[in-house]
Amino acid sequence: MRPTLIIAEAGVNHNGDISLAKKLIDVAAEAGADYVKFQTFKTEKIVTPAAKKADYQIQNMNNNESESQFSMLKKLELSVDAHHELIAYCEQKNIRFLSTAFDLESVDFLKSLGLELFKIPSGEITNLPYLQKIGAFNTKVVVSTGMCVAEEIGEAIIALEKAGTNRNNITLLHCTTDYPTNMKDVNLKAMQTIGKLFNLPVGYSDHTLGIEVPIAAVALGAQIIEKHFTLDKKMDGPDHKASLEPHELKAMVKGIRNIEVAMSAAGAKVPTENENKNKLVARKSIHVSKDLKSGEIITEKCLIALRPGDGISPMEWYNVIGKKTTREIEAGTKITWEDLD
Repeated sequence: MRPTLIIAEAGVNHNGDISLAKKLIDVAAEAGADYVKFQTFKTEKIVTPAAKKADYQIQNMNNNESESQFSMLKKLELSVDAHHELIAYCEQKNIRFLSTAFDLESVDFLKSLGLELFKIPSGEITNLPYLQKIGAFNTKVVVSTGMCVAEEIGEAIIALEKAGTNRNNITLLHCTTDYPTNMKDVNLKAMQTIGKLFNLPVGYSDHTLGIEVPIAAVALGAQIIEKHFTLDKKMDGPDHKASLEPHELKAMVKGIRNIEVAMSAAGAKVPTENENKNKLVARKSIHVSKDLKSGEIITEKCLIALRPGDGISPMEWYNVIGKKTTREIEAGTKITWEDLD
């Protein structure tokens, strides 16, 4: 079982502040994530000035309906210089930089930065020009499948392949595009379904309010986990409330790594080295329940199963009954085959 690739999704939780973005990098690096991921976009290229915010964005921003999605996003853009600064800071902190592009110009920009992994967000999976541009790079591609039916996922895969992406470079992420996602809407088995349907590796992009679902996803075969995190859930912004705080991110990474170890054995049902030692302590062996004379025939009332388990196994119970004792045996004594005739 190869290590799960853990993407700590900073997203726009920097609130447009480069110093906050660096603090998010610190948190992701300390937690042990493999990547810290941001978002790259030009607001004018992805949304009209009249577009309303999503319901979850309104709810997560204190029910502020007056602000447009355009206005909200404009404040969350990262400049070209900011990208270079954050990449350098990631190198300093020994964590890999990643960002999701939301428009064609931003895709080219990320490519110019030398990114070797591209993340296709759920909202772009039906954007053919976008898929073609990324597909032409033939790099590793991670495709989020929120809001999708199987047919749409298949069409996106075909578009990437036709543009030049080797199928072996594609990983599908099961995802529910709702922030936060209710447990009843997680549908985690769908991750395995799309993996089998398209014969591709799978992962999970999580938007629930905890860490148990991504950990469970790893147990079910997720090769990539993506999870939003923040410095403080109470901060103002569209994604903070549905994100993990630093201590939760650290706990999630630790939980995933523990699950990897727990699932690393081949799967044969055999006792471990420590279990073999504990057999003597935990299992029982046949003892006598009362004083016995030499030559006495053993009945069931004469016997009791007691720890430790270093004598005759109680599985031999009926092979002991009916035999004669070869000596006097005191109550509570462990029987050996030499005591029997």
